[in-house]
This record gives sequence, C-alpha cells and structure tokens, in this order.
Amino acid sequence: MSIALSRKIINCISIVGIIATIAVTIYFMRLGVFKDVNALRGLVGDSVILGPIIFMLIQIIQVVIPIIPGGISCAAGVLIFGPLAGFIYNYVGIAIGSVIIFLLGRQYGKPFILSLVSDKTYNKYIGWLDNEKRFERLFALAIFLPIAPDDALCLMAGLTKMSLRKFTLIIILAKPVSIFLYSLALIYGGTFLNGLLGF
Repeated sequence: MSIALSRKIINCISIVGIIATIAVTIYFMRLGVFKDVNALRGLVGDSVILGPIIFMLIQIIQVVIPIIPGGISCAAGVLIFGPLAGFIYNYVGIAIGSVIIFLLGRQYGKPFILSLVSDKTYNKYIGWLDNEKRFERLFALAIFLPIAPDDALCLMAGLTKMSLRKFTLIIILAKPVSIFLYSLALIYGGTFLNGLLGF
C-alpha cells in the first residue's frame, strides 16, 4: 500500500471518528449524562474490571490509530471513573500506546511514519533528529508539556538510536503532566459548553 493511500485511509478514519465523537457528545449532553456521573459510568459497564480494561484498550487504540482526539478520551476517563482512577487508566492506556507506536516506527521506518504523520509535521520535527542528545531533551520536554504532537514524536523517536528503556522512562516520568492538563482543560471546557448550550 502506498503512503498516499494509507494516509488517506487514516485521515478518513480520523474524520469519521471526530464526527462520531461530536455526535455522541451532543447526544449524551441532551440525555443529561454529563450531569449524572452514575449514568456516565454505566456507559462502560458496571464491572469494576471490564470497564477499565475496555477504556484502557480504547486509549491504546486511539494512540496507535487516531480514531478520536486523545484529549477528549482523557477527559472522558476522568468523568467516568473519577479523578484518580480516570487519571491512572488514561496514563496506563496512553503509555502502552506510546510504546507500541515507538516500536512500530522503529520496525517499519519512515514510510510507515509518513502514512500516519503529515509531511508538514514530519518536516517540522525531523530536524530534531540531527542531534541525538538534543532530540532526547526536546522529546522529553514535548512529552512533559502539551506543546507538540506527542504521537508523531513517539513515532519519529523510533528512527533514533534511543533505547526502548530510555523511551519508556521518558513516557513514564513526563506523560502524567500533559495527561492531567488535557483532562483538566477539557473537563472545565465541557462544563462551560454544557452551561452555554443549556443542556
């Protein structure tokens, strides 16, 4: 499969995912689900084991294949499971997904990365790879703060000589801050939107 075709497929999946996310969000807002935490939790099932597993699998998939915006799923995790458990499930799912795409980038290289990342994003950050030590510092900073496309950088990190151990350590130590900030921003943004639309 050519890069152009695979990129079109991924883009179509992403667009469908975004449209579906918006539609489902509006539907749930009309049902008042966001005002009733118990009803929201019921969406992923009452099982204390199966619900979190399903959610973490969704988070892993959305990192590997951008079906829905990651920030939205982070906020959903906190709303459904509460601040602490939601944060943990987000963290575990996203960390595992990040390691998977790092390994995929390493295994399949530039053609695979370009099927998931736009030329603009690739060209913008490929210069970071010129200096390995500099890349590791910039990569850690980008993961720590939500200032760059994390998933694209995780893929591109696979093109470097960075060890899996070091990559995993950066994700484990730096990822919690950006997950927390995304979740916080979207939860309060969702509350504001809910009040604005009068649902």
